[in-house]
Order: sequence, then C-alpha cells, then structure tokens
Amino acid sequence: MSKKQKYYVVWQGREPGIYTDWHSCEWQVKGVEGARYKSYETQEEAEAAYRGTPPPIISGSPKQQRAGILERGSDGVVRIKTGYEGMAPTLDSLAVDAACSGNPGVMEYQGVYVATGTQVFHYKSPVGTNNIGEFLAIVHGLAYLKKHNLAQPIYSDSVNAISWVRQKLCKSKLPVNDKTQQLWQLIHRAEQWLRSNSYTTVILKWDTDHWGEIPADFGRK
Repeated sequence: MSKKQKYYVVWQGREPGIYTDWHSCEWQVKGVEGARYKSYETQEEAEAAYRGTPPPIISGSPKQQRAGILERGSDGVVRIKTGYEGMAPTLDSLAVDAACSGNPGVMEYQGVYVATGTQVFHYKSPVGTNNIGEFLAIVHGLAYLKKHNLAQPIYSDSVNAISWVRQKLCKSKLPVNDKTQQLWQLIHRAEQWLRSNSYTTVILKWDTDHWGEIPADFGRK
C-alpha cells in the first residue's frame, strides 16, 4: 500500500514553498542554516501554515529532530524543550506499537507511557502480522484507559490500524487455520469490544518524520 500523501511547508530554505514529497523538501532544507519546515496531512493545512508564523527551527535527520525537541531528565521523565511545545507530542499519553518476526510470524505488541517510557502492557503471539498487532495494541490501549478512567490520548504510527479501529473491523487477510485460530479469537473479541463499548479516547497518528520512532517501538528496524 502506498504511503499517505503529505505536504511539506518550507518557510526558510533554498526556495520556500509547499512540496508534495520529502525528497524535494529535503533538497530545499538540507545543509541550510536556520532551515524551517514541517509536514502536514492535507494541502489546506499546509497552505494555512505557509501563510502563518513559521515554527521553531528543525533540521537534520528524524532522530536528530526528536533529540532537538524531546529530552529525558536525570529523573527519567521526558520533557519538551522550551520553544518546541507546538511541535511535539503530548507527553501525558499512551503510545502503542507492534513487531513481527516474519509476516506472518511471531508477533508482539506493547503499550508505553510516553512521559516515562514505562511499559503499561505487552502481549506476544506465536503467529500474526504487524498490522494485526498494531490493531490489537490500539484496542488493548482503549480498554486499558477506559478501565482505569484515564483521559490520555493514544498514539499509533499505523494508518491501517487506526482505520481498522475506527471501522471496528480487522481487515487482515491472514488465513484462519489451526495455527491462527487462537489469534483470530482474540481479534474477534477486540472487534466485539469496539462494537460494545463507547469511549472518548482520542487516537492520534505519531509523526515519525519529526519526532523519531514511536516510544513503543521494539527497535528492530
């Protein structure tokens, strides 16, 4: 599946403007001192931002960008550096992610509290796919937050999983057989939970381009 279209606003670079692919944006800002740029999900957002006030300076690779926006203190708590408040994620939040050794293969997912990096929950299955893991992780997060009356948002870096959750349906094509039967039972329970429960939790897309890997990432890329 192709990546979702993004729009890149360059306020300060070789040629300021709005670009529709990262490579064009990168050429405008790479090596430019004081370059200012940011990605947006829609053309309307990009055009409005371009006409507005430029955000704080961001440059370098995604990992360097995250290092420039977030910092972890000696107490282990993650904080947003001064001046980057509008560019960083909500720290009082839950991040979820999945990993799969093969596709299908051994699958696991986890939920992590963003501010401290503390693991909130973890699940491992002998078989699954990355998309299934991402889907189950979000549903697990929703159930966890509702059970504990928490109003934190959930971050996921999976567009597919977020869409499946909103549709209350896992659209995986993983076949049902003796090896996957238990996993599919879990999937159906998750779908049933979505159909049977209401929730106010906001599900947000993690901006990997600007924040680096999601805190729940398993670090196996």
